Amino acid sequence: MTTGEQVPRFHERLWPGPLGWSFVLGFAAFAFLAVFPVSSVAAAAAAVVAAGLGAVVAVRTATTVAVTGGELSAGAAHIPLRLLGPGTVLDRDGIRAALGPGSDARAFACLRSWIPTAVVVEVRDPADPTPTWLISTRRPAQLLAALDAGRDQSQAAHSEQII
Repeated sequence: MTTGEQVPRFHERLWPGPLGWSFVLGFAAFAFLAVFPVSSVAAAAAAVVAAGLGAVVAVRTATTVAVTGGELSAGAAHIPLRLLGPGTVLDRDGIRAALGPGSDARAFACLRSWIPTAVVVEVRDPADPTPTWLISTRRPAQLLAALDAGRDQSQAAHSEQII
């Protein structure tokens, strides 16, 4: 491995839940029923094509959460690890409380309702109006460990450059 490679410390794809995949199957069933009056063979082909297209769309639009290269990325958003403070694991009730009355509307949220756990991470950049990042994850302890390890590594590298 070369020093220029950036090995992900954490990578998770937030795949659709059972309801999302049932929409893919429903789309295929709808295509089958729409074409069936014309031809049963064409209806079966339409259902297969619709299921394939639905699966491709579901996979391509699944959000990625990653910690790599000194950054946390959630979907299209990213932030350097050195600007993040401590994080906390949230269960479904914690997520509801974090989004409920009294929550800060400026918080960044990358949430998927079918994922029961999340992490909330404090943003320590005084120039950033976003106070926290709230991110769905099925592996919250691993995400927080990757954030801590990456933050420690980026701070050590920064200290070496100053000396």
